[in-house]
Amino acid sequence: MEEDEKPVEVLHGRVKWFDPVKGFGFILSEETGADVLLHANVLRNFGQSTVADGAEIIVNVQHTQRGVQAVEVLSITPPEGTGFVMATEGNSFTAEEIAACPLEPARVKWFDKGKGFGFANVFGRAEDVFVHVEVLRMSGFADLAAGEAICLRILEGKRGRMAAQVLAWDASLKAPK
Repeated sequence: MEEDEKPVEVLHGRVKWFDPVKGFGFILSEETGADVLLHANVLRNFGQSTVADGAEIIVNVQHTQRGVQAVEVLSITPPEGTGFVMATEGNSFTAEEIAACPLEPARVKWFDKGKGFGFANVFGRAEDVFVHVEVLRMSGFADLAAGEAICLRILEGKRGRMAAQVLAWDASLKAPK
C-alpha cells in the first residue's frame, strides 16, 4: 500500500483540543503549520485515555491522503503551571516537592468533569483520594474514566488525601521513583 511506504516523521506540537467522546482531537504543529489528527487509539497505546488542551506533545506522524496523522505518541508534557495550591488549605507546593512524593497505584472510583472533581482508590488503602480537575490539567489529562488504572502522587490535606499529580499507569512505569 502506498500509505504504508511513506516515512514516519517525529513532530513537536501542542494539543489544540481532544474530545474523548468523539475519539479524536488535533495537534497544532509549528513545524508544519497544519493540524495533525490525534486518534484516541494512538493516545491509548501511550497509556492515556485523554490529554489536556495546550499540552506539549511529541509524536510520530505519517502523511496520508487525508492529511497528517499521529501514529505514535512519544511524550506528553502537561501545560505550564505555577505549582499546586491545595484548595482552602493555604499551602503551596512546588513541582519538586510533588515529584518527591511516592507514586501510589490507584483506580478511578468516579470523576465528573462538569463538577470538576472525583475520587480514586489507592490499592491496599480504604480511604478515597480527592482528584481535582486542575490537577488533571496540570498532569496532562482532560478527563478520567471510572475504573481507569492510574498512579498518583498524593499530599495530605486538612480533609484527607488529595492527588497532586496523576500519571497514566504505563507512563508511571517510566517515571522517576
